Amino acid sequence: MILFGLTGKSNSGKTTLLVQLIPVLKGRGLSVSTIKHGHHVAELDTPGKDSDRHRVAGAHETIFSTVNGYAITHSRAENEPEPDLASLVARLKPVDLVLVEGFKREPIPRIEVFRPDTGKAALYPDDPSILAVASNVTHGPGWPEAVPAHWLDMNDVEAVADFIVNAISDSPAP
Repeated sequence: MILFGLTGKSNSGKTTLLVQLIPVLKGRGLSVSTIKHGHHVAELDTPGKDSDRHRVAGAHETIFSTVNGYAITHSRAENEPEPDLASLVARLKPVDLVLVEGFKREPIPRIEVFRPDTGKAALYPDDPSILAVASNVTHGPGWPEAVPAHWLDMNDVEAVADFIVNAISDSPAP
């Protein structure tokens, strides 16, 4: 499976772009899965629902299965390290492409989603894994002095998909 990431600071538009890319890439014949990393504590299930009650009661993992799919909830023990990207990928069924949101420190090819109006610093000047920057504005005020190798209009999802398809066709799967 080939991994390709979208990275950027919070509220840059990573998730919005990622969910727009999925149907476009699927329309091009690729099977796509996703992995999202969050830096905050989040509820993994709906509090009070039966599957969540299983977790609260102490189940290490819970599989909630319905006619339209299933979800696995894994509760980490206090001394259990947070899973790395490789261990999460190993749990996925094989697909053509895994889009990874977050995991900023993983050395996978990525596009940085950058909006200077958020006032947050860009990552691309210091990260060689970032192959392109997708933004809502061209290089100018609010951008680092370093010019990105490739600039993409984050609102042109087809062009971003073109870039990803070209990038993954040039690199072998891990």
